[in-house]
Amino acid sequence: MKAMRTPASRVRGLGSAKTGTQHWWSQRLTALAMIPLALWFVASVVTMAGADHAAFRAWAGSPVVAGLLLLLIVTTFYHGYLGLQVVVEDYVHHEVWKLGTLLLLKAASIVFALTGVLAVLSMLFSG
Repeated sequence: MKAMRTPASRVRGLGSAKTGTQHWWSQRLTALAMIPLALWFVASVVTMAGADHAAFRAWAGSPVVAGLLLLLIVTTFYHGYLGLQVVVEDYVHHEVWKLGTLLLLKAASIVFALTGVLAVLSMLFSG
């Protein structure tokens, strides 16, 4: 298999087992973590059907629930970013557009995740 690599790629140490493997594992692990978290969230929302705002805030203000919500929010936005990153890297061929899109995606993911985290923390610590 080494014969198929160019001499320049051998010198630079480039190959298929660099950052792609970590990205692949991160995407699989976040997907796996989201399965029980999403099932828990959907079941919780269904049981909260018809509840008023105060009941929802009391539920979300529980430390265990707030912790699970934080895990769900962070995992979801990180997983979404990883998936969109692959799409951009595969289909945007102009390097300037690719870099700009990736930066915009990362910033949006961080801002939206942080907004969700702050919302949960405000319910947790507001009473």
